[in-house]
Amino acid sequence: MVWPTFVTLAAAVPVALLIDHLFGEPPAHWHPVVWMGHVLGWAGKRVAPLAEQAPAGRDLMSFWCSALFWCALSAITIFAAWSLQWALCLAPWWLAAVGLGLCLKPLLAWRMLRSEVLAVEAALAQSLAAGRERLGLLVSRDVTELSEAQVRESAIESLAENLNDSVVAPLFWFVVAGLPGAALYRFANTADAMWGYRTMRGGREWEWAGKWAARADDVLNWLPARLTALLLWPVGQGAALWHNAGLTPSPNGGWPMGAMALSLGVRLGKPGVYTLNASGREPLAADVHEAVALAWRAVWLGGALLAALAVGHYLQGMQP
Repeated sequence: MVWPTFVTLAAAVPVALLIDHLFGEPPAHWHPVVWMGHVLGWAGKRVAPLAEQAPAGRDLMSFWCSALFWCALSAITIFAAWSLQWALCLAPWWLAAVGLGLCLKPLLAWRMLRSEVLAVEAALAQSLAAGRERLGLLVSRDVTELSEAQVRESAIESLAENLNDSVVAPLFWFVVAGLPGAALYRFANTADAMWGYRTMRGGREWEWAGKWAARADDVLNWLPARLTALLLWPVGQGAALWHNAGLTPSPNGGWPMGAMALSLGVRLGKPGVYTLNASGREPLAADVHEAVALAWRAVWLGGALLAALAVGHYLQGMQP
């Protein structure tokens, strides 16, 4: 069995980050996450019942049907990624690292995340209505009644949470399990985004049909979310971070968001749901730019850390 060495995996990480920095996202028709979205959209129409046809109470049929679809599609994803990795690793290690970096890049998206968050602030500088409209492209919550400060809070929260989902977690699972690990994570995260709802969406009832996808995403994000919080570590505020991380409905989202709020000294929250760092001030325009700078440092620090861990594991294995 051909499997990349830890040095090959470590070298592929900066290659992927450099490609992302220089070129951003590939065209949609070549983007594997777009392909995943199309397949999940097709499957979703078969696992989630129409609202008027959904049974009252527990819907175990939808739950198990969605679980089987999820497992089958994830197995196909893993096999495709493993096959590609196997072919690349027949080449010399340095060429394999470049190839793996090229394949890893579409599974992470730092440049796009940064651009989208800064675009919200740029639109907000024009008008509150423009800021709300631009934010609506980034988040799923209702933005029509948000104040200027709340628009910034939502943008910073999205930056912190997606720093984990779009960058740290794919890199983490790549170092742990190669390209199949990163591809599985990206599939699970996309499935959660499309299926993991507790209410009706798109005319279909997702409370039971989306449970498996939501729980799988929670499991795969457990360690990366805490690693992301560590990369954004608010020095001397460990107890506060622990407290704030438990305030959000998500078992993982509160960690990077809480760390960002404490590091900036600002208040973040979702109206009527939670407030992080309640004693903090309202975020200003400068805080959005500082949040992007913190996230940028976390991206490269995290990449370097994961690459170093891979090399260290390789060197340890070489000791007699």
